[in-house]
Amino acid sequence: MSVYRRPRNLFGYFAILVSFMLGLAAAPVQAQNIPTDSDAPAADPGREIAISPGARDTQIADRLESILEASNWFAPLSVSVREGIVFFDGQTETEERREWAQRLAFRTQDVVAVVNRIEVKRPISWDLTPTWRELERLVDRAQWFAPLTVVSLFIIIFFWLLSRGMAKLTRQLLRRRLLSPLLVDIAARALALPVFLIGLYLILQIAGLTRLAITVLGGTGLVGIIVGLAFREIAANSLASILLSVRNPFRAGDWIQIGDYQGIVQNLNMRTTILLTLDGNHIQIPNSLVFKSVVTNFSSNPNRRAEFSVGIGYANSIVLAQDLIITTLRAHPAVLDDPEPSAIVDELGTSTVNIRVQFWFDGKSHSIFKVRSSLMRQVKLALQEAGISIPSPVHEVNFSDGVPLHRIPAEADTAKTMPPTPALSDKAEGATVSSGEGNLKSEETDLKRQAGESNLPEAKNNLLTPGSGATGQS
Repeated sequence: MSVYRRPRNLFGYFAILVSFMLGLAAAPVQAQNIPTDSDAPAADPGREIAISPGARDTQIADRLESILEASNWFAPLSVSVREGIVFFDGQTETEERREWAQRLAFRTQDVVAVVNRIEVKRPISWDLTPTWRELERLVDRAQWFAPLTVVSLFIIIFFWLLSRGMAKLTRQLLRRRLLSPLLVDIAARALALPVFLIGLYLILQIAGLTRLAITVLGGTGLVGIIVGLAFREIAANSLASILLSVRNPFRAGDWIQIGDYQGIVQNLNMRTTILLTLDGNHIQIPNSLVFKSVVTNFSSNPNRRAEFSVGIGYANSIVLAQDLIITTLRAHPAVLDDPEPSAIVDELGTSTVNIRVQFWFDGKSHSIFKVRSSLMRQVKLALQEAGISIPSPVHEVNFSDGVPLHRIPAEADTAKTMPPTPALSDKAEGATVSSGEGNLKSEETDLKRQAGESNLPEAKNNLLTPGSGATGQS
């Protein structure tokens, strides 16, 4: 049982089509006259048909009508002449006979003009002789270009297989040297295409189409320029994807920030870079925009620094507040000792002395939001236990019309209206993790798990290698 196998790519279809078209183009086309039957006019009259000096209209009409009737090509037929103008009426089978009658009249003596009203009505003919003649000519031409077609097919198939072998060899050699699969594929195609073009050039040369061969080879670059101008945005994104795969500022699974977008890298294809945000949404960013933007890679260095500000009253000791803050930071399990935390006086405000608290933590294991919440809660408790006030900002309000007075209810009435506040122990306030913070683990693990479970149409075309951390910031 025979099995037909479809070519795996367009090279196969293109090779078969090119070989067949080249055979037809190279076949000699002999000059052929329009086939005519035995009744067709052999030639036009070479000179005027003389009748008699000073011929009358009736003589011209009789002479032309006798000639046309003798040919037996016109039925019915009516010839009339007025003031040297010949009028033809009747029917014939071919356009050549109609024109022959007109030329005959023009070459007749004393004819001024011809009004040809002969209608062409082709008869239904079952004569297949012209058809067989045309088939014979086609067979003759097929016998001529059959050897050329076989040779062309052999050459195009040979160079097509050679180009595929070149591409496969290139991929094997560059796979170990280039980390980007996109660059490997582009390099393989760039080396395979010239091999196929050489085979096409040889076929054109064998067929005697030298100019066409030069045009094909020279027009390849022109077509590329035209396509590049027509698809500038697509070309820009494709080129950006190549450069990104070369620079490799991030890998699949890295936590990065591109402009205003932050998330886990899922995919880099020929058009876009796909991020999974902290909200669980997929964002597709054009590669041209990614290449021109500032890319922050949080996964390149697991240690991250965070900060927050706390304000104390002017009557309190700044040094004591700094010691309490540093002690609280060092006691926290998520804060790193190297680099060491710091508490720096940042600003002397209108009502508070603002202290900037900076600390380092393992961003791969802990969440920046949860760790900062835990530290701010513990610092507040430590300052309050030491008697250091955290005053609110002072605002000056002017009442131009005076201050309205209202009666304040008694404490007994207030106790009845206000709900009781649940009391929390100092141990609960100073705990490392509260119920609102849950735990200190980073959301990156959960996002990566969701990224692995998500179904992306572009997942098969990912140009990134899995891993984390190639560069820091670009």
